[in-house]
Amino acid sequence: MTTSTTPEPSAPAPLLDLQSLVVAVRRRRRLWCVMALLGLLAGAAVAVLRPPAPSATVKVLVAHQADQPNDPGTLIRTDAALLQTTGIAGKALQALGSAEKPEDFMRDYAGAGLTNNLLQINVTGTSDAEAVARAKALADAFVADHVRRIQEAADAEAKAYLDQRDRLREELAQVNKSIGDASQQNDPKTAASRESLDTSRSELMSRIADFSQRAAEAGVGTPRLVAGTQIVDAPRAVRQSLPKTAATDAALGLVLGLVLGLAVAAVGAVVADRPVLRREIAANLGASVIAELRGVPRRSVGRWQRRRTRAARTRLTATLARSVRGSADAVSLLELGCARTTSVIALDLAGELASEEEGPVVVVDGLPGPQLAKRRARPGDPTVVVGGRAGAVPPEERRLGVGSVAPGTAWTDLRHLGTRTVLVVRAGHGSAAWLHTVARQLADQGIPVIGVVLIDPDPRDRTDGTLWDGPHAAPRGRRARPPRRDGTGRRRTERQPTRTAPVPDNDQEAG
Repeated sequence: MTTSTTPEPSAPAPLLDLQSLVVAVRRRRRLWCVMALLGLLAGAAVAVLRPPAPSATVKVLVAHQADQPNDPGTLIRTDAALLQTTGIAGKALQALGSAEKPEDFMRDYAGAGLTNNLLQINVTGTSDAEAVARAKALADAFVADHVRRIQEAADAEAKAYLDQRDRLREELAQVNKSIGDASQQNDPKTAASRESLDTSRSELMSRIADFSQRAAEAGVGTPRLVAGTQIVDAPRAVRQSLPKTAATDAALGLVLGLVLGLAVAAVGAVVADRPVLRREIAANLGASVIAELRGVPRRSVGRWQRRRTRAARTRLTATLARSVRGSADAVSLLELGCARTTSVIALDLAGELASEEEGPVVVVDGLPGPQLAKRRARPGDPTVVVGGRAGAVPPEERRLGVGSVAPGTAWTDLRHLGTRTVLVVRAGHGSAAWLHTVARQLADQGIPVIGVVLIDPDPRDRTDGTLWDGPHAAPRGRRARPPRRDGTGRRRTERQPTRTAPVPDNDQEAG
């Protein structure tokens, strides 16, 4: 009885992988660092080239008739809004004797409530003296307008009470007349109505006295409110500190530039869809990551002589040599975004294979541009020929092809470099769609991929870049997976996963 195991369904891929997004943004730190630096310089330049205009400030104590201890600041905010009106601006300009439009003048000042009863007015001008004069004129105009509104409100309230009193007096006169007419009649029936009229007269007289008292009290609090509204801090010029202003503007520019740079980097990473993690690159290419190496800088290769860098190169060369050793087919290194690094790896691998008594190794240069063929040869370096002269290489010599799978590659020429290949891919260089294209084209050409060498990986990447030949869900605990069998019932040997070479130290440089 044959038991077949079906692969467990894999979890759906998330719409947005936060780990990949964070890694992609961190890899583009040069972009957002440059934008943050530009914001810092721009803020400092604005403070120097466009210094703040001379300004003055004045504080006004405002007394309100409806002041309450628990007022949340509504009244003082109303006063600040009233300050931004053409009426007050026009009166201030009239006191200054200026022909400026109130609408234009309103853009040069602003009011802010410091407490429930303290209003601060900030005014700018062409000079300190003009700013101080403007601040005084505005404060005087506001105080005069506030006092006028208090008096008008008190007069209106008193007038309302007096109008009610006069109306009640007219009613009282009518009641008194009715009482006089009733007193001339001796009819007993009118006694009840006379008592009702006396009650109405008493009530009207009480209400008339009440309204008279209210009218008198309406203006009692006005002098207190008028005296309480005054300028408590005389207008004075605000001293501007250029270093402080430059530091403030530079800090704001730094924050804005950093935020903008992070946003651009994040949006660019999402739109470009360039895999940076090992698991993503391995999944898109359909091949395991067998080794990692920091990228070769554009400077002289002499910097590769550092001890840690030489150790990393040695481990990488040994890993590749184990992968291609003993193969009767020609092997090629195909790069994507790291032509210089691939050429250096090819020379190291050719030297390693030649030192193992496998015979001379010839490097076939199929890279776009003079990467290998026109280099300055050193004693002991392997022979390098261009791709067009590969046919002249003797059959007894081992060939190691070096090519590219970048956009514009002639896919049919890749088999002339090697029938098996190792992909050398720079992390974050190719999009997911292009990695799929590379894997599909290599499969169409019948070129199996031995593995992937990841260049310039993320130092904090802890994802697995190994593909398993079997169900994606690995067995848990000590329960072993049953051996797989072919159609004849014989046990089939499974390919063991290739382990990824250790990542060099974070401070390692490929230079």
